[in-house]
Amino acid sequence: MKLSNGHRRTPRRVVVTGGAGFLGSHLCQALLEAGSEVLCMDNFITGTPVNVLHLQEHPRFRLIRCDVTDFVHVPGEVDLVLHFASPASPIDYLKLPIHTLKVGAIGTWHALGLAKDKGARFVLASTSEVYGDPQVHPQPESYWGHVNPIGPRGVYDEGKRYGEALTTAYRCSEDVDTGIVRIFNTYGPRMRPHDGRAIPTFIRQALGDEPITLAGDGLQTRSVCYVDDLIAGILAFAGSAHPGPVNIGNPDEMTVRRIAEDIVAASGSRSEIISIDRPVDDPQVRRPDTALAEELLGWRPLVPWEKGLERTVAWFRDEATAAGELPPESLVG
Repeated sequence: MKLSNGHRRTPRRVVVTGGAGFLGSHLCQALLEAGSEVLCMDNFITGTPVNVLHLQEHPRFRLIRCDVTDFVHVPGEVDLVLHFASPASPIDYLKLPIHTLKVGAIGTWHALGLAKDKGARFVLASTSEVYGDPQVHPQPESYWGHVNPIGPRGVYDEGKRYGEALTTAYRCSEDVDTGIVRIFNTYGPRMRPHDGRAIPTFIRQALGDEPITLAGDGLQTRSVCYVDDLIAGILAFAGSAHPGPVNIGNPDEMTVRRIAEDIVAASGSRSEIISIDRPVDDPQVRRPDTALAEELLGWRPLVPWEKGLERTVAWFRDEATAAGELPPESLVG
């Protein structure tokens, strides 16, 4: 693994909180492939051991059941702490509002304390949701956002905004080597079919020939990044000494309606697209300004939407078939 154009060596020992989640599991795999020892921490509220089952026999991998809002303890040296623990989809943080706020606050505090104790680099997984329903488009890191703190999404948005403030305080007052990465919409294998986000929901519905439930008219936009590209950007940033925040995401913007139509086509579905009410505070636009990531890290997404979608639909199809939710492809008429 070449981190930040070779500015730093590959980290020898890495803690990944939320490591059994969608993004965390891909991070663990990439770090192992790069030669790191990985301590994967998760309480399995939204993550699952199944996501890292293929890693559990690896000699440099250890899975630890741990709720970072209770404590974070790791014996021995640690070079890098990647704090990715948090419910991240609306269906989860609306069901777990207090836990979402606690992991953004207390969990971040504990993870920062670990990094301070070990003299490790700390990277906070923040989110494009700190920009809220933006009034500046595309969204640069300098934009302060337009967030409703008492709306239903506020538990996630404000939890991450607080985490950013706490991370910055530890950098400025405790001399901890910290970084903040703002992650935009990401998709790929290991997303949960029922996690409530648009792409896995549309794929699940399309594979079952169910109606595609499009929020509103579907003209709101998103910029979606394939998971492999996102992980490459995060690890490049982790290897830099930059404090951030840095946007990591795909600057190609699409309407949600186009995303739904492309998923129907890619899955060979007979699903019709129907409209449902839009969620409260649903952003109208979302697109990262990635100029800083390109300049600082030499990073940009490489996987085209069509290719990433093909891989993701294939993974969802295989999972549904293995679970007996779909017949084998050879039997589909």
